[in-house]
Amino acid sequence: MTEKQKRSLLNVARKVIESVVRSQPVSQFDSEDPLFNETRGCFVTIHNHGQLRGCIGHFQPDTSLLQTIRDMAIAAARDSRFVRNPITAKELDQIDVEISVLSPLTSTDDPLSLELGRHGIYIKRGYAAGCFLPQVATETGWSKEEFLTQCCQGKAGLPANAWKDPKTEVYLFTAEVFGEKELA
Repeated sequence: MTEKQKRSLLNVARKVIESVVRSQPVSQFDSEDPLFNETRGCFVTIHNHGQLRGCIGHFQPDTSLLQTIRDMAIAAARDSRFVRNPITAKELDQIDVEISVLSPLTSTDDPLSLELGRHGIYIKRGYAAGCFLPQVATETGWSKEEFLTQCCQGKAGLPANAWKDPKTEVYLFTAEVFGEKELA
């Protein structure tokens, strides 16, 4: 992805987040860029001075990347984990927006084949599911086992070692991650 494309997508996400926080109508966005019209999964993450303020994504959308980024930016600005402490208009100058554009999910029978910092994980058993983006392993310094265990226990609500159970589905993916901080 080019720097111009990254800036365009970050600009869309920022405009959407600002509209949501200010309770204004959210614009629709169109583009002739073929990449923006691909059906791609993505996450939109919002930080304020390094503290998470929202992060929502979709692995298998049925809309364009541009539309998915718009929808995920709306959802991230309203992340239910922060319902009692929502992003405020005063905070908008302090937030940093990050986008992770995802590869398709790849099922694995060998979860330990993941490469820390390169692969994200999506773990699912029944209705329970959880995921970590690739950058989580780098940010936390976890080992492969800790990365898988924390996802099972902390995100999916499964037993800590559920990733070892053949009944648990484990998927790997990569992400092109870029944010306002790096492109400033």
